[in-house]
Amino acid sequence: MGETVRTLAYGEWPSPIDAATAAAHDGGPEFVGFVGDEVWWTEPRPAEGGRRTLVRRHADGTEEPVLPAPWNVRSRVIEYGGRPWAGTARDGAPLVVFVNFADQRLYRYEPGGEPRPLTPVSPVGQGLRWADPVLPPERGEVWCVLEEFTGDGPSDVRRVLAAVPLDGSAAGDRGAVRELSDGRHRFVTGPRLTPDGRRACWLGWDHPRMPWDGTELLVADVLADGTLREARTVAGGPEESVAQADWTPDGRLLYASDRTGWWNLYRDGEPVCPRGEEFGGPLWKLGLRWFAPLDSGLIAVLHGRGAPVLGVLDPETCELVDAVGPWSEFAPTLAAHGERVVAVGAGPRSGHEVVELDTRTGHARVIGARHEDAVDPAYYPEPRVRTFTGPDGREIHARVYPPHHPGCAGPADERPPYVIRAHGGPTGRAPLVLDLEIAYFTSRGIGVAEVDYGGSTGYGREYRDRLRGQWGVVDVEDCAAVALALADEGTADRGRLAVRGGSAGGWTAAASLTTTDVYACGTISYPVLDLTGWGTGETHDFESQYLESLIGPRAEVPERYAERSPAAHADRLTAPFLMLQGLDDVICPPAQCERFLARLAGRGVPHAYLTFEGEGHGFRRAETMVRALEAELSLYAQVFGMRPPGVPALELGT
Repeated sequence: MGETVRTLAYGEWPSPIDAATAAAHDGGPEFVGFVGDEVWWTEPRPAEGGRRTLVRRHADGTEEPVLPAPWNVRSRVIEYGGRPWAGTARDGAPLVVFVNFADQRLYRYEPGGEPRPLTPVSPVGQGLRWADPVLPPERGEVWCVLEEFTGDGPSDVRRVLAAVPLDGSAAGDRGAVRELSDGRHRFVTGPRLTPDGRRACWLGWDHPRMPWDGTELLVADVLADGTLREARTVAGGPEESVAQADWTPDGRLLYASDRTGWWNLYRDGEPVCPRGEEFGGPLWKLGLRWFAPLDSGLIAVLHGRGAPVLGVLDPETCELVDAVGPWSEFAPTLAAHGERVVAVGAGPRSGHEVVELDTRTGHARVIGARHEDAVDPAYYPEPRVRTFTGPDGREIHARVYPPHHPGCAGPADERPPYVIRAHGGPTGRAPLVLDLEIAYFTSRGIGVAEVDYGGSTGYGREYRDRLRGQWGVVDVEDCAAVALALADEGTADRGRLAVRGGSAGGWTAAASLTTTDVYACGTISYPVLDLTGWGTGETHDFESQYLESLIGPRAEVPERYAERSPAAHADRLTAPFLMLQGLDDVICPPAQCERFLARLAGRGVPHAYLTFEGEGHGFRRAETMVRALEAELSLYAQVFGMRPPGVPALELGT
């Protein structure tokens, strides 16, 4: 006998997915790599203050976290960080170097011993930081990116390639760190070395460009004494983004460039199997990897339109074979060893897992961070990949998650409320993966739609460039177009639409509430709200000139910075809202929220402002995520007239 389905009001369905369950499963494995024959990666620990640990998979398949609390394997270079560790096998035993978040020093670690510092602490500004390390054989050094603050301001900073001795001699001596590059570029990625160690390549770029606008691919000779000579640009430029570069086993230069409008592969400058899809992506962290050359001459690739999937490309025949399995999306971290490929994949019914592909057999399997259902998967949402039509007839890509519950349905004469989610970046996209934060809402009878508005990645450079000079316009229009289309077709209740987002998505949510009448309420997390302040020293160096492309050159269109800012239009806001902010955020600092709220004072708009000690840009601690998620649901419940069981009421003031 099938279970009887109860009819209950949307938003009031009983759900086994509580906020604590969602928080416990936030984040996933990252930065996979080989140490000898073993696979290692970093993994989040929301219940341990949000730290990331390093996990080792032994040859027998057992997993072991190798660094206890409070060690936190995470770099702060460009604030978003990058690959924070590297490893090799010495005499059959692992030797690993990693960055510790609290002091940003590089440490050397060998199982059975204590981590030992390799780099000094600097009292200047925000000190010395390291990312994207490699261990060149026989050199007794780790080569990586050094970010060095030269003063107290966020942009008093320089970045170079540097070599750090593995013997610890630089732990108290900045002079023992050997600089490899000349600092000609403001931003660099870590070096990649040819198999014979005689050449190195890396990427560099400069303000006002972001790495997806234009980067240069540099190659230098490595001399016998370990210095780099005659660094020369071989690809890229102001209008061409090279996202990743590496060497094939036979010493040819392989890279992903978007010179055709799609990130495609090139080998020694010649196109490899050009296709109208992406083989690269936005370099938000140093050391992201979308491809990995194999010993056989094949290339492991992440590729696609929208969600990237894992495949193996034969550069001679252009045959491309995708890994078979339940994964619809792979994160930009790949590692290859012999004919083995390790990646991080997820799907609509599983979170991110460490996946190994044997390219000889084509067999793919989960080898680490295996997804385990925290609740009955009958409660998971079922995404629909859709394309909507926006202003000017332009396409808008989105994922729609209708309310879903195995034992409940809404009243026949009612339409469900919907939350429109704007992703961060804004140069990014919403991944097609199981997200228990989404399931938290859909299992209660609230629909969710994630919008890859114009400016999102995964759909080619032209789609990405729609946001140039149009931030706060195109993103707002595209989200509104999806919301209204869902209402017009009878999927969503026109009177119960909400918008929410974090970071750049927080900007889109705030701009949507201040410039449209589409939404009944919204959730604004760690947002950009005031362009004039944010673009003049309130944010970190990496994004300090991002607005030159998103809004326009400040010298030419200064008035646009004021007129686009939600803070300038706080007086137009009438919809209730929730604002969430980490007090340690240096990317979108609390001052942004405080100015906005000051301009709103006395206007009688119901709202709540929740701040979190010890949280930066994006929340990592379980208790923070629980409070934020319950507060968001309570806002929607109060505005939409719902009584969800067991959710503490958020107090809305004016």
